[in-house]
Amino acid sequence: MGRAQAQPERIVVLYGGVGAEREVSLQSGPALAKALEAHFCVETVLLEAAVLPNGLDLRTALVFPALHGSFGEDGTLQALLETAGVAYCGSGAEASRLCMAKDRTKVIAGDLGIATPGAIHFEGGKNPLADAVIETLGSSLVVKPANQGSSVGLHFAENRSALGVALSQIHAGEWLVERRIRGRELTVGLLDGKAMGIVEVISKSGVYDYRAKYTSGDTEYRSPASLETNIASEIKAAAEALFEACACRDFARIDFLLEEGKPYFLEVNTLPGLTASSLLPKSAASEGLDFERLALALVRGGCERYATGRIGGEES
Repeated sequence: MGRAQAQPERIVVLYGGVGAEREVSLQSGPALAKALEAHFCVETVLLEAAVLPNGLDLRTALVFPALHGSFGEDGTLQALLETAGVAYCGSGAEASRLCMAKDRTKVIAGDLGIATPGAIHFEGGKNPLADAVIETLGSSLVVKPANQGSSVGLHFAENRSALGVALSQIHAGEWLVERRIRGRELTVGLLDGKAMGIVEVISKSGVYDYRAKYTSGDTEYRSPASLETNIASEIKAAAEALFEACACRDFARIDFLLEEGKPYFLEVNTLPGLTASSLLPKSAASEGLDFERLALALVRGGCERYATGRIGGEES
């Protein structure tokens, strides 16, 4: 059943949060709000706990969860909004949970015939032996959380000793150890399931970690990336197939590595960063979308769901 008012009274941008990527969200939230203010009444709400804000009627608003990682991107917040009958932007709770679990999206990619780096998934406290990992994947490896973004907790190991040290520090959580792909780092933004420009990320250190992502001057971006037409088409097609297979909604950003002409899928980001150095805006800019127009596109699907009363993909 549709709402009496087609346009939301206001857009509430939730930002901050409690996860390891809070600092990124503290930049994304205000940047998005500023871009939307010319077209909507916008309210920013800084979250300091993993709960919906008290004393705020969200049912007459469209919520944009500008949070990353734990609580914001893992489906928890989305489930709370759906239970409360609140319309929001971005992927639904189930798709968000799925895309935060890198081991699960690897399986989906495999089913689609999309290459991913060889990996071992394990639970902290039940760590595999370094020798067994090297025997399976080789000695050049990446150790990372299976359910975080922004390269939080990323470790590189080039020998048994370094791998042993990295594994010894892991006591909890879900983790992946992957074969290290040595190639070009590429990412592509998607709007409504359609791939935009491919961005190449070139870190001065050779490692695109948290520091490189959010320290100005540490990274060079080429947008659009200089790629052979067939490779660019393959990456965009893979991104669009993953967006659909993971039941994503509105927007996303999908990361790849290109090694010897072969693209390897890394992860789906359902709530990518919206900072000055963030990759989704760079992907959009290569298609002629400035930040303000991108912001309007990001909320378009949420506005439509608000108007029709659909919450979390279901009629309300």
